[in-house]
Amino acid sequence: MRRRSVYLCRRQSERRMAAKQINPFLKSALEIGPILVFFAAYLLLKDRVFTIAGTEYQGFILVTAGFIPLILVCTAALWKLTGHLSPMQIVTAVLIVVFGGLSVWLNDERFFKMKPTLIYLLFGSALGIGLLRGESYLRSVMEGLMPLKREGWMILTRRVTALFFGLAVLNEAIWRTMSTETWVYFKTFGLTAAIFVFFMTQSGLFKRYGLEQPD
Repeated sequence: MRRRSVYLCRRQSERRMAAKQINPFLKSALEIGPILVFFAAYLLLKDRVFTIAGTEYQGFILVTAGFIPLILVCTAALWKLTGHLSPMQIVTAVLIVVFGGLSVWLNDERFFKMKPTLIYLLFGSALGIGLLRGESYLRSVMEGLMPLKREGWMILTRRVTALFFGLAVLNEAIWRTMSTETWVYFKTFGLTAAIFVFFMTQSGLFKRYGLEQPD
């Protein structure tokens, strides 16, 4: 089983290395751009109500409807330009289509607000299953970015698993108890900042368990 896991990790690393390199600013624009467009569109339309086919829709629902094709186009562009999509990118796109579509179809913003919760629960659970098997699934995704010893990967995976579950709980608390505008700010900036700060605080782990790389 361990040999099979190592083999799969190597194969995934080889596929990532074989992926085409694109301008990092273009890559960031395709990954983060849709979220910023969603935020800007929401600020513009949040107080407006649109009547379509006799049904009234809040601005949030219209913005969600536009966000779905936008994220699909950007995801497809990333795949076309790099020849590779991460599991998180694929799952995120699928959940946006499903829960964003439910929000638009049922005219109920709650479904779209649940999406981050499900994303973090899914990936936290996947990492947790790997830990129970004595493996780090995080390593297979991020090994090319952060070369660490096996022990370091296991520690980091436990911490990221806890982070994902914590963010799932936090998202539930925010959207259930606060306004839609507060949730949009939290989704756009709060979640991103939380992940950024988390990895910044792991510098000690990276330094202790990092592998030296040839020039």
